[in-house]
Amino acid sequence: MDSRAGLAATPGALPYYVAFSQLLGLTVVAMTGAWLGLYRGGIAWEGALQFNVHPLSMVIGLIFLQGDALLVYRVFRNETKRTTKVLHGLLHVFALVIALVGVVAVFDYHRKKGYADLYSLHSWCGLLVLVLYFLQWLVGLSFFLFPGASFSLRSRYRPQHVFFGAAIFLLSVGTALLGLKEALLFKLGAKYSTFEAEGVLANVLGLLLVGFGVTVLYILTRSDWKRPPQAEEQALSMDFKTLTEGDSPGSQ
Repeated sequence: MDSRAGLAATPGALPYYVAFSQLLGLTVVAMTGAWLGLYRGGIAWEGALQFNVHPLSMVIGLIFLQGDALLVYRVFRNETKRTTKVLHGLLHVFALVIALVGVVAVFDYHRKKGYADLYSLHSWCGLLVLVLYFLQWLVGLSFFLFPGASFSLRSRYRPQHVFFGAAIFLLSVGTALLGLKEALLFKLGAKYSTFEAEGVLANVLGLLLVGFGVTVLYILTRSDWKRPPQAEEQALSMDFKTLTEGDSPGSQ
């Protein structure tokens, strides 16, 4: 018997788009590190370099890992639903923890330097992203990972969960772009318009951020690339329909 019988086929173009997204994501992380190393002195937890922990942590956590967490249901098509849920949730946990490190770093740096907090559009958007991200993870954990919510409640909430996941990711990319521009203007000022090397590199980084975000969202919005329901999920759906509508497989 063919061991591949019953396995969901992977759409032909999907692996190439996923690979392209990972290439973009890793390039974004590497270029962020290069920017901080070449033009900002590197990173450290103490001193003037503590601020640089913030952009690197946010790019790794709320851009790259969050994007990968969203792609779990497109990449892992034949694993059990619970295994996929756990991986999806763990990636979000890692993203949140790394992002919190970045938030602590910037607040601690501002406190030591006597700088004001939470006055810029970037900081307001960043706070909104962090709050929404935590709430999204908490509600998703309650509804989908633990057996507390009924099947009908999960089914009704799932579209909202998917929408807000994509919206928060998009908002994260936008907030990163705001922060990148803010950092350039603070340091370069009027020199930014003279095509300074740092400004050019950071602009390319911004375009790569947009490219990663667009690629991830494109993969998510292709309805024909969705993870097909497995036998266990179809059985649950049929049981729910039987209970709610009075139908049964044998009555057809």
